[in-house]
Amino acid sequence: MSRPSKARIRQSFERAASTYDSAADVQRLICTQLAQGLPPALAPRRLLDAGCGTGFAQALLQDRFPEAHALALDLSHGMLQQINTPCCRLAGDIEHLPLASQCLDLYWSSLSVQWCDLAKTLAEAHRLLQPQGQLAIATLGPQTFHELRKAFATVDTHRHTIAFQSNDEVNNIARQAGFSAVNVQNKAEIVYYPDFKSLLKAVKAIGANQLGDGRRTSLMSRSAFKQAESIFETLRTTHGLPVTYDVIYLYGLA
Repeated sequence: MSRPSKARIRQSFERAASTYDSAADVQRLICTQLAQGLPPALAPRRLLDAGCGTGFAQALLQDRFPEAHALALDLSHGMLQQINTPCCRLAGDIEHLPLASQCLDLYWSSLSVQWCDLAKTLAEAHRLLQPQGQLAIATLGPQTFHELRKAFATVDTHRHTIAFQSNDEVNNIARQAGFSAVNVQNKAEIVYYPDFKSLLKAVKAIGANQLGDGRRTSLMSRSAFKQAESIFETLRTTHGLPVTYDVIYLYGLA
């Protein structure tokens, strides 16, 4: 599955660090819902927020687990600098974590693993968790941004979104990584924008505008952009232009 290079992902989120929170309403909603799915009796001593971004989850997790030692890790130094909640900050790649085996009781990651090789990421998560340690991940499924793909498919054959894995693929990869009691849930969140440019600006503001192989490498012509915009307008509702986040929530035990 083609993804952008880590260098390009890092650069994108570095640029978006100062604008992320202004455009991340759905990301915060997803984070909150991921927390609601954690077992009520969970009481981790050490937890990791992998791909923490600006640290919204840190406040949620520390409110719920005030005695836990919290680590916040991100590929982007700029994102780490935006965190306001006291925690141990660590720059790193979630496919290759600089942490000792079996050092965690909770591995948490919200809307980060879609940028990574999921098999490598979950193998690392399993390595880091104590036996019976808790995994909690939110990622995105194949219907994510399907409206964008429909609009741009009318003007070229380039890739305009990254590829996303299905519920079954996520489930199978988690089990192959060694997790048990795997629970995969799915929920669509739809965000509405007043116009096409606002939508694209919001995607850029959160740093989610990088693509792998098959992406357009030259500027789109004005006429092609207008054509895509016209197609997207056919999807308009009374709430505005819809964009779907096909959210997958993954829970499991090491």
